[in-house]
Amino acid sequence: MLKIADLSIIYPAQSGEQPAVDGVSFGLDGGEKLGLVGESGCGKSTIGKAILGLLSPSTKIKGNILYEGRSTLDFTPFQWRKFRGEAVGLVFQDPMTRLNPLMTIGDHCLETLLAHQPHLSRRQAQETAGEVLEKVRIPPNRWGQYAHEFSGGMRQRVAMALALLLKPRLIIADEPTTSLDVTVAQEILRELTRLCNYEGMGLLLISHDLALIGEYCDRVAVMYRGKIVESGKAGDIFSRPSHEYTRSLLASAFHVQVRPEKLQLSPRASTVLTVKGLKQYYTLEGNFLEQFLRQPKKVIKAVDDVSFHLYEGEIFGLVGESGCGKSTLSRTILGLIPPTEGEVEFSGSKLTGLTPRQMRSQRKLIQMIFQDPSASLNPLMTVGDSIADALLIHGLATPGEAHQKVKEMLERVGLWPVEEFYGRYPKQLSGGQQQRVGIARALITRPRLVICDEPVSMLDASIQSQVLDLMLQLKADFNLTYLFITHDLWLARYLCDRVAVMSGGKIVEMGNTTAIFDSPQHPYTQKLLQAAPMLRKKS
Repeated sequence: MLKIADLSIIYPAQSGEQPAVDGVSFGLDGGEKLGLVGESGCGKSTIGKAILGLLSPSTKIKGNILYEGRSTLDFTPFQWRKFRGEAVGLVFQDPMTRLNPLMTIGDHCLETLLAHQPHLSRRQAQETAGEVLEKVRIPPNRWGQYAHEFSGGMRQRVAMALALLLKPRLIIADEPTTSLDVTVAQEILRELTRLCNYEGMGLLLISHDLALIGEYCDRVAVMYRGKIVESGKAGDIFSRPSHEYTRSLLASAFHVQVRPEKLQLSPRASTVLTVKGLKQYYTLEGNFLEQFLRQPKKVIKAVDDVSFHLYEGEIFGLVGESGCGKSTLSRTILGLIPPTEGEVEFSGSKLTGLTPRQMRSQRKLIQMIFQDPSASLNPLMTVGDSIADALLIHGLATPGEAHQKVKEMLERVGLWPVEEFYGRYPKQLSGGQQQRVGIARALITRPRLVICDEPVSMLDASIQSQVLDLMLQLKADFNLTYLFITHDLWLARYLCDRVAVMSGGKIVEMGNTTAIFDSPQHPYTQKLLQAAPMLRKKS
């Protein structure tokens, strides 16, 4: 169905440099599932964009891309329009690049369907869209909401639904589960693989998650610096890798799945953060008729009576499905949104009720690593200036000192050569590189507490392992405390001393990490653990 023949891609800015994609060839049949893995910046996403003709016209493309024997490089604009969506659906790494902030989720679905199937009535289109949204667990009452009202994981579900609306023969999924919890990721990938098996749909799954690739793909192609260095059946690649780079990727992935020995916290450890009865409720305005009839307003309990303590030097994990309230809780703790009820104390000082000026003095001691690095980086500022900005705002360094400290931090998070990355802009970085900049910026002020909201979710296995080890080293060097928010259960098991499991805005289970994973008590925790993919050496 799809054939990539000796494909090379050179971006305009790469003149005289190594191509982004260098002589890549592979094929994909109907009903087949191919996993494309490799570190960020290796060319995986570039191949996906090239297949759909989404690269800049000034990009140099050599070789050929064939779909059912036809070269896509010769398509007319009309053919491209029919091809995108009807023949091939694409799920982007960042759902916000697919969603118009001025359109409701329902309007997105209707626009996609009616643009390709104008013969459908609006009612028929709504019924079709509703069925697809239900498959990805988006309830009907969210039809009229906008993208900014959804969590990162919920936005990704919308992007998945839009890709499936027109029942394409091929799905290109570029990091489709990066921001999804394990239960939803399992359901969506099972649905995608079911379509592959029963409807002859092909799946090109681009991911750095080796466990995911191993569980859902028939074949694997490993990319490194624009080239495919190894390909074959998933079982063969994972059990008997022949290339050194593949072996290093697998070693890094297995490293995270092995829980290291944890030091027991001293019973005299001081409390860094205390959360008491925290609530974050949102009231939804009804439609005109509901307001006229004075019907009760609907309330969303994003955070519902949450209480816990964080002790000095510990890593406290917060896990749960997208939309359960994890990120809302972190933003409430930081004072970015005022709580409906409850209290937050940091080092004995009450944070709730502080003025913006008072809260600003605390923020150099409480930093956050955001889930979406592209949304938290100023596109008009260089990498170096973005990181140095935190030092200058809080008066922690002179411009000259800041420059030197930023260079040291860039080196610590693996962005080499340092001087080159210092002057780059976010748009010139891959997703994984942007996330490393976000980590560097959060740690540059040497905070006491770091709230980590999916901080390594966009990194490939080898870099993820390096960054996690770096965070552990910095924790030891500077006596840091981490509130670690993640949907990756094995990551929480590897990193965290204690874990709290959230569902529906509440903490349903909390305790020592080993106890939670070895003997989960709550049915929801058991469900999460059963759904989590684990990398295994196959025979």
